Amino acid sequence: MSDPFIFLSPEITRAHALTLKDWLADEAVTRYLSDSRDVSRSIAQMVERVHLPTLTHLFNRGGRFFMACDRHDTPVGFVRLVKSDRRCEIVLVIGERGNWGRKLGASAIREGMKLAFFEMRADELVAKIHSANARSLKAFERSGFVLDSETPTTKSFVMPSQRYLRLLRESPAPHTRAICITELDKTRLQSLVEYWDGPDAFELEHEVERATIVDPRQVGDDVVTMNSKALLQVDDEEREVALVYPDDADSSADKVSVASGIGTAILGYKEGDAFHWRIPHRTCHIRIRQVLYQPEAAGDFHL
Repeated sequence: MSDPFIFLSPEITRAHALTLKDWLADEAVTRYLSDSRDVSRSIAQMVERVHLPTLTHLFNRGGRFFMACDRHDTPVGFVRLVKSDRRCEIVLVIGERGNWGRKLGASAIREGMKLAFFEMRADELVAKIHSANARSLKAFERSGFVLDSETPTTKSFVMPSQRYLRLLRESPAPHTRAICITELDKTRLQSLVEYWDGPDAFELEHEVERATIVDPRQVGDDVVTMNSKALLQVDDEEREVALVYPDDADSSADKVSVASGIGTAILGYKEGDAFHWRIPHRTCHIRIRQVLYQPEAAGDFHL
């Protein structure tokens, strides 16, 4: 698939740090960054001084730092989110010049917005961009950010949370497949998210918020809803699963929780849909081969 895919990794390894050092030594990469002077040298000194396999805690000082990785887990850039009260600022860099123009920046922006609004609970996301950085200006404008203020050298763009939620439902991003759920499923899933403190709860909340809500009697029989059974192709493995609520999950019976990586991934998709999704420790390719059973199609709305 040619669709741009980005995963924001919160774990920063020594290898990541060395990659960042090389990127930030490239003047073409740093020319529009306001705080890039000597950063490459500082990272090199830190790697030499700190003998740990992961350096996440060092990069998260003053904000949250993520490596932007493609579907092969290869780093292509980074995202930094700095929250102050209910406002959050995003800094985005695509470090590999060979990836410029591939719309990976737009994908990284979408992932950054998901984290800012659903995990960090920001009311507003701000991006301050150099006025000459045409590529970044275009990426943020196309992502729905609006100009808030400007100086001769910097343009400040803003995305309020309410605007983000509206765009999420009304103007899905290119390459994003539409999903649908029933009103009953939405109510139950929102209740689940409210009391679930798992690390990936924001992923499920994001999927619920972007889904089109449909009447149970109007759901196509090829759509994966709660308590559906479906035949999946996960990379090279064929799996038959039932999508259930966490209390009903049973791996021995192939009942996958909607709160799991695969469970959240397939919610609302239909037969033939194929996409990349991040599950623990890797990115996989999922295809919905066939919906074998669906309670709405069977008239079992009470399930």
